[in-house]
Amino acid sequence: MGARSVQIPTPDGVADAFVAEPEGDGPWPAVLFYMDAFGVREVLTDMARTIADDGFVVALPNLFYRSGPAPLFDTSGLGTPEGRAAIFGQARPMIAALTPEAVKGDAAAYLDFLADLPSVRGGPVGVTGYCMGGRLAVRTAVAFPDRVAAVASFHAGGLVTGEPDSPHRQIAGTGTEYYFAHAEHDHSMTPANVTALNDALDAGGVPFKSEIYEGTEHGFTMSDSDVYDPMGLERHWRNLLELFERRL
Repeated sequence: MGARSVQIPTPDGVADAFVAEPEGDGPWPAVLFYMDAFGVREVLTDMARTIADDGFVVALPNLFYRSGPAPLFDTSGLGTPEGRAAIFGQARPMIAALTPEAVKGDAAAYLDFLADLPSVRGGPVGVTGYCMGGRLAVRTAVAFPDRVAAVASFHAGGLVTGEPDSPHRQIAGTGTEYYFAHAEHDHSMTPANVTALNDALDAGGVPFKSEIYEGTEHGFTMSDSDVYDPMGLERHWRNLLELFERRL
């Protein structure tokens, strides 16, 4: 399996990214991997390698490239609530810069990059995202429904808001299949939010599965965090890889 750092031109500059490929000749289907709020780091590159080992070419871009190349934070404090909150405070303005317009422009660049790789088989891709990345995965599929076959979103926040452009209001039955895994304890995605999301997906005729992972907190898939849940991570792998193997 090959892994390397790359540079992806975007409308606003150049995004640094990590690419992982399976062993062998290919070509393989592609996956776009959206990071969480703490940026590209070892735990995420290891996850990208795991997806690649299952037979996919994976691109993991630094979504905060406008602020500089990764790593942008010292994430050694993620093991405590205080440290995690402090790092999130540093990331907050970078998250705010990821407007729907910026996300759409970036997503087009990332999808074009994957499509142009010799190791990538033609056809729609899969998108997976964590924390804020889950929301961006949804926005990518909404913007490019003909280019995204499957979306997996894990402990995403902000999927349901009161704004007209709330992600849950934008999803339509375009053929993209969605999988949502919600933390049981998550102030950014409450039980009422989950119900609103599910109702909107039902009303829109969208193929989806939406599950609450009992006993977990927001960020449960991240093994470098104080909220890490090993059983939640394993359950995540089963559902993520099943979706991509079936749809891609």
